[in-house]
Amino acid sequence: MRLRRTLLFTLLPLFASCQVYTGKPVDEQAAMTRMQGQLYFSGEQLIFTPCGEKRQFVIKNDASSNLRDDAKALYDDGASTLQVDMRGLLGSANSNDGSFKPDTVYRLQREGDLCNDLVYRLTKVRANGHEPDWNIGVSAQGLLLERPGQKALVLPYLEEQLPEGRMSISSEANGNRVELWVTPQHCVDSMSGAVSHLTAELRINGQVMRGCGYFGGAQP
Repeated sequence: MRLRRTLLFTLLPLFASCQVYTGKPVDEQAAMTRMQGQLYFSGEQLIFTPCGEKRQFVIKNDASSNLRDDAKALYDDGASTLQVDMRGLLGSANSNDGSFKPDTVYRLQREGDLCNDLVYRLTKVRANGHEPDWNIGVSAQGLLLERPGQKALVLPYLEEQLPEGRMSISSEANGNRVELWVTPQHCVDSMSGAVSHLTAELRINGQVMRGCGYFGGAQP
């Protein structure tokens, strides 16, 4: 009897460990993939086709993404196929080649061809605004500021990572003080209706201009 009790107490920790084991945790952030391609509606389903592929993925609804509403708004303006740059999780589906659950939509637009964006992989940040028009691109080679009727400026810069995914990029050269501040926030271009994931504020010698932006492939 004593031997039987001893054996039972010896096995209790093993039984307990079996009850609390839930399997290896999945790191969703590490499993996410950034992809570019075309987006269109097929009935009520939103379908994504990656660049250079024939596979079709059903977009899964996700409370953290406004992708369906944004795509619907652009479709209502007459677009047939949209261009999208997004990050999310690939999964299974009852039909098509699988599903895609978006986490971050970097860009959604009617015009352009994201699949042939030759400077995408070299770009850290790109932003633009209107009234007045301005366009700024940031890469390892420098900061490029373009404005209609003015000579393009190529400047060295300092980059500062801030809490909550914000970023500050500043330059002071040739008598110009340029500061770009970007914040993760849903942003719609006032002219084209294009959607991006960053709001942008550009300051040139104290003048403040606002617009939208996105992280390129060179930004971790």
